[in-house]
Amino acid sequence: MDKRIFVLEVWGDFACFTRPEMKVERFTYPIITPSAARGIFDAIYCKPKQDGSQAEFRWQITRVETFTQPSYIALRRNEVKDKIFFKNSWLNGELPEPFIADGSILNMFGTDMKGRTQRQTIALKDVRYRIFGEIVPWNNFSNHIKAIEAQFERRAKNGKCIYQPYFGCREFPAFFELVNPDLEKEKPILQDININIGLMLYDVFDLSRPGKNTDKPSISIFDAKIQKGVMEIPPYESPQVYKMEGQLNHA
Repeated sequence: MDKRIFVLEVWGDFACFTRPEMKVERFTYPIITPSAARGIFDAIYCKPKQDGSQAEFRWQITRVETFTQPSYIALRRNEVKDKIFFKNSWLNGELPEPFIADGSILNMFGTDMKGRTQRQTIALKDVRYRIFGEIVPWNNFSNHIKAIEAQFERRAKNGKCIYQPYFGCREFPAFFELVNPDLEKEKPILQDININIGLMLYDVFDLSRPGKNTDKPSISIFDAKIQKGVMEIPPYESPQVYKMEGQLNHA
């Protein structure tokens, strides 16, 4: 069965697709990563189970086209050092303990530490992409693909999403529009962009199977190139995608 390709045009004021080797300061790739692009499709329509795994399918990004030259901006952002974990008891009326970012806490040596830190971010500004994606059903769900495609198309056409899509960081919202793949060439891309990016983050999850919230990160990378404004994305199963186990020390 031929897979249907969906095309989203996405844009926003700022974006930061952090390079994993930058463990302290944030420095962005010059273009959106496959992982961040997949997250935009997931924000519009996905079907996770309670354990966080995708119940019926996952998204495969196949191509990214850019309309703008990479333009960078330096930002200094406040980031909290810890996060609040959700507890089911909150649903029964128990009040969560507040996390005071500017409050003092004692570290293991008995000295005061702040709950937040300032970090330098080199981000992109005024980005606009065209992202191509297709549905990859899990085993025993191939017969559901038409219904899944119809549901995504309805939601994307009406601007509906499960949560606000974003460009790498949640404070950088992404706006989207579903475009006709047969008419997408009417709006020309910026063909004078040619960048050999080198090894780029592909994803932080094992996309060969439905995962769970408790799974450790499974890092994959690939050799990324922007040629005439286009970055082709190989399938996750391709030998062009290098898989490795490990932790990423970035948001």
